Parts: sequence; C-alpha cells; structure tokens
Amino acid sequence: MHIAVCLCQVPDTASVIGFVEDTIDLSRVNEVMNPFDEYALEEAVRLKERFEGSVVTMFSVSSSSAKEMLRKGLALGGDRAVLVSARELPDPFQTAMLLSRAITGFYEGALPDLVFCGKHSTDFQSAQVPMMLAELLGISSVSAVIKLHASAEGIEVEREIEGGIEYISVHYPVLFSVEKGLNVPRKTTIKAVMEARKKPIDVLPVTISESPFVTITGMKPLVRKKTCRFVTDPSELVRLLSHEHALF
Repeated sequence: MHIAVCLCQVPDTASVIGFVEDTIDLSRVNEVMNPFDEYALEEAVRLKERFEGSVVTMFSVSSSSAKEMLRKGLALGGDRAVLVSARELPDPFQTAMLLSRAITGFYEGALPDLVFCGKHSTDFQSAQVPMMLAELLGISSVSAVIKLHASAEGIEVEREIEGGIEYISVHYPVLFSVEKGLNVPRKTTIKAVMEARKKPIDVLPVTISESPFVTITGMKPLVRKKTCRFVTDPSELVRLLSHEHALF
C-alpha cells in the first residue's frame, strides 16, 4: 500500500508575533508541524505497521526551512520525505495544485492508495487544500474523519457532522482530512531522530503558472481597546445608541 501524507508548517502558538510598519515580524516565530497533520501522519504510520509492505511518503509545499519538520516526520515513522520548494507563500489553490503535481510526479503518473491531510492548518484555517487536492487528483475524499477501519477491500470511516456522525464506506484510492481525536500521535525517540537525520529529503522542483485566487494585501494587529461610556439616565443611553453608535 502506498500512502501519501501532506504536511505543512505553522507558527508555534507559544511564539511571539509582532508587527513592524504593518508587516508581520517573523523573527521570533518558531514554526512547527501543523497539529492536525500529526494525526494524519500517525494514522498513516499505523496503517503501514498493519499492512506489510506499505510505504509512507510525506509531501510539503514550503521553503527549505521545512526540512527539519520533515525530519521529525521521518522520526515519527515516515519512510520518505519530499519537499516541494516554494519561495513565496502560495494560496490554497496553488498549494493544492503543487501537491497534486508533486504526488503524480513522484508516483510516475499513478496514484497512491491513500492520501492523508490534516483537517486544516492552524494559521489560516481555510480547510480548502484537502478537498481541492482530491478534486485535482480525481479521487474520492472524506473530511473531518474521527474513526477509520481499513481492510484490503476498502475503508469504513466515521466523520462528524452537525448534530451527529456519518458512517461512510469508500474504496481506494481516497483522500482523508482527519480531525483531532482520530488517534494519539506518538512521540519521537532519540534513536529515531538520529536515524531520520541519515535519510535523504527529496527536493522536487515543480513550477506553477496559475494565478492565485486569494492574495494577502496586508496585515495589522487587532486593536482590542474599547471605549467605555457611563450614562446617567435611559434617555441619554437612547441618544447614544441612536446617534453615536460608532463610538461603541
């Protein structure tokens, strides 16, 4: 069984994020593996341990700084790591496009049996890449998976919906975006970390000419200061709410 896992880097929530002249300051930001992707990788490794001969290959669209994250993935049980080099931050569509071309190129036109993604990244939280990637690959997809049982014939999954749980049966190949609670990710060991440093990371040059659908034009810090007004009688409150609501 060939299993692909898509990983991305996100800012550590413990990092200090500041702004310099309306530009986000990343000098003190520590980037880590997206927490939802850890559940995806763990499930892929568990399936590899269950089905003999399976290979887990990790893909990440990022700059060269993602190599350490990919080495962590190798230490957690991944077999191969592919870095899709991207100098600028692509939008969700471009990210999905790059991943689809990297996956089809790596498997030489074929498709892996399974593709795992996290539910969404914890920075932008758009949750668009997994479904776009499945559409570009031309395979089925199930989002927000909370339970999974795989066999040689197919996979039974459960996913959360509003007010209940859906039970779905799917056949290979298929893409899953997984939810927190699917499993408990394992911890790395010193031995695994040392062995991971000996493994190569393939850098895949993939070009993209498609224009982004979403462009970030600027960022600014949220102003949390609020104006507090005290009123002496109800008529003054009515006047303020009617004519000076912009102050609140």
